[in-house]
Amino acid sequence: MPSTLPSLVRFANFEVDLRAGELRREGSRVRLQEQPFLLLAVLLEYAGEVVTREELRKRLWSADTFVDFDHRLAVAVSKLRDALRDSAENPKFVETVGRRGYRFLGQLGFTDSLSADACARMSDTPLPSYQPTEQAELPKLAHPQPRRSRVNRLIFLSTVGFAILLAVIVVTKLVHIRSGKEESLTPRSLAILPLQNRGEDSRSDFLGLSLADVLITKLAYVSSLSVRPSAAIEKYRGTTIDLQKVAADLKVDTLLTGSFIRDGNNLRITYQLVDAKTEKILGQGVIDLKYDNLLAVQDKVTGQLISELQLNLPPGEAEHLKPEASVSPLAYEYFLQGLDLYGQHKFPLAINMFEKATEIDPNYAPGWAYLGASYNSDAAFELGGREQYRRAQAAYERALAIRPNLLDAQIFLANLLIDTGKVEQAVPLLRDALKTNGNYAAAHWELGYAYRFAGMLDESVAECERARQLAPFVKGNGSVLNSYLYLGEYQKFLESLPVDDSSFTLFYRGFGEFHEKQFDQASRDFDRAYELDPTLYTGIGKALSDSIHQHGAEGLQLLSGLERTVRERGVGDPEATYKIAEAYSILGNKSSALQVLRMSVESGFFSYPYIERDPLLNDLHGEPEFAQILNIAHQRHEAFKNSFFR
Repeated sequence: MPSTLPSLVRFANFEVDLRAGELRREGSRVRLQEQPFLLLAVLLEYAGEVVTREELRKRLWSADTFVDFDHRLAVAVSKLRDALRDSAENPKFVETVGRRGYRFLGQLGFTDSLSADACARMSDTPLPSYQPTEQAELPKLAHPQPRRSRVNRLIFLSTVGFAILLAVIVVTKLVHIRSGKEESLTPRSLAILPLQNRGEDSRSDFLGLSLADVLITKLAYVSSLSVRPSAAIEKYRGTTIDLQKVAADLKVDTLLTGSFIRDGNNLRITYQLVDAKTEKILGQGVIDLKYDNLLAVQDKVTGQLISELQLNLPPGEAEHLKPEASVSPLAYEYFLQGLDLYGQHKFPLAINMFEKATEIDPNYAPGWAYLGASYNSDAAFELGGREQYRRAQAAYERALAIRPNLLDAQIFLANLLIDTGKVEQAVPLLRDALKTNGNYAAAHWELGYAYRFAGMLDESVAECERARQLAPFVKGNGSVLNSYLYLGEYQKFLESLPVDDSSFTLFYRGFGEFHEKQFDQASRDFDRAYELDPTLYTGIGKALSDSIHQHGAEGLQLLSGLERTVRERGVGDPEATYKIAEAYSILGNKSSALQVLRMSVESGFFSYPYIERDPLLNDLHGEPEFAQILNIAHQRHEAFKNSFFR
């Protein structure tokens, strides 16, 4: 028998004013958006009972309103739990009841003159209209725990169609946001967050990051967008996400979120495009893909969208958004698994997946590109050595033979060429990449990296700052602007470092402080970096810390081991080798410093203006061999300048 729910309801230390649309905790208003508040009102109305998901859909959204219900309900529940300081694992108020719905657990109290009997009867009174007094926040996305079921391999084919279709939709929405015909000098910034697996099979979890990565790669060809790299968004996988905070952290004005679910032979993709500044939903939708004759379906749908939405892209960019050539379903499955492992820095496992993908389908260029990237990372970080560098270059060249303008392959190969002493070969590749997309941040950054090795320091700063303007997290935690250091602008260098306490950042922070003669703080940062991760760079920092504490023997022993590793296994780029020479010089071993300095310069680090005035090498200036090495750097520096800047 229905009854009226009072306008003022209390539970624990909370008070809900249904008439005013307010939630208060100990008398202070708790900020809560419209949908979470309406959800709370429904749960209070049926306190102690299970409110089904279907009932919530009917009560919270009208029949003619299109929403991604699963996503929006998860957001509302997450926001409500945050406001109530509740948790899904140990609920005090909002309990998840299997897959059925939700139940309110709290003990209710009322201040109106209703009797206890009246309290026990449920109301059919309409929910009050919500009247927020503050601007609503963007929602948080709750990531449910995946469940298991049998996997249909054809699911992996569907991701090809999804990537192209969603890329076209995103580009369309963003292109039409621009007012008039005037183009902004700064592209619209976009972060594509890992997709959520809302299905029953946890073995499909890897699709979350790999689907986002495929989209990021696809949209790299669109000059009107600046898309954050996979390295910047990987940390959001499998976490509860506050979209407003993510937008601020990644410094973007647009976010793309999505989820996927597999049911039998179907894959459903949902997405939502949000303007982070205005908090408006720019676009949302559901894409249902069948596996029968999938490639034909993807081509047809993509063609219809391009035609109907009248995308105003330059011909070259439109060409890159066309459907990909046919790829083996099994090869594509291995490719996506490899992307996921690569994002987790599990390089040997990623190599295994990419090798399988390229063996099954040797004409799939992205497979070769990321196989090369995995070889390269294995050489640099897992001490894989010269052989892995050789394999990486061969894989990149294979990818570019299949697709000459594949941006990822161009950037990857250029980075390897720089690290292996072939800067002059890297520059044309990077300049070609910028002809494809002049706003491609990764290409600007790598070009600045090449210029730094060649001693074109002002030009290096210009390229790297352009990259950071386009995408502040262009290299993730590796975005260290060494050229400021080499120009003697130590404070600018320190200010340019990422805001984190990774071992890599701590080393460079200590390196900047060492140049500023802040030796106590430099020592603390060097030591902490080495404790976190004893790598080539942090080992150099530890040796410099030993010099500060007058532990010269320990520092020299550490440097000797690092030098031996570099010589024997070919790991470490010439710039890292140069830093070993600096540390030898500081510790007073001129002979070793000169030997390693020569190795660095002859291996491709010929930054003549820096080497000439490097304060860490002051003790070497009177040595005849130093003059010889400096002359080698000067000659190659001048040749580079004449080739690329005349």
